[in-house]
Amino acid sequence: MNGVGILAYGSLIDDPGCEIEAVISHKLKGVQTPFNVEFARKSSTGCNAPTLVPVKEGGAQVKAVILVLEEQVSVDKAKDMLWRRETNQIGSSVSYRHPIAPNQSTVLIEGLDHFEGIGIVIYTRIAPNISPLTPAKLAALAIESALSPVGLEKRDGINYLISAKRNGILTPLSDRYEKEILNETKSRNLQAAWQNCRDQAHKQISSKR
Repeated sequence: MNGVGILAYGSLIDDPGCEIEAVISHKLKGVQTPFNVEFARKSSTGCNAPTLVPVKEGGAQVKAVILVLEEQVSVDKAKDMLWRRETNQIGSSVSYRHPIAPNQSTVLIEGLDHFEGIGIVIYTRIAPNISPLTPAKLAALAIESALSPVGLEKRDGINYLISAKRNGILTPLSDRYEKEILNETKSRNLQAAWQNCRDQAHKQISSKR
């Protein structure tokens, strides 16, 4: 099979953005990432919420979805849309240019030839930046993001973890990461943990008035 696909293994599964959403032909489920991923990067738009990125050490291959695009979508157009989505520039006219000297903050778009029967499947690669990479550190970042304004919009680390679990994504740190959140927030589940954080944030705002 020819064509272009986008490998989704994080928030991209549920929220590809309007540009990509408009040109999805169908979704190929039941695939795995050909590389290991882990909750190893702080989101710049999610108040440092832990997000899934490819890792060279640790992590695991996880469940993924290939967003198969309509026939008229070229590889370059797909890269542009994915890059704009990942850099919060959806709707602009900016195009992706592969950098000569990428750094830790560079959003790279890479490709897999003839992956799962698709001509080329592109995906995002961003360097890990959480250290130390421990369940306690991840929980602290997730809770902090849930307490912030992005938590009100459910763009925080707790909701990101909820989404990953709903899509069957499990990494070596997932279970301990979740337990740390529940312990720190004294909650029975992740939804309750998020609600407890939002209640706390509301009390903090009210006390300042």
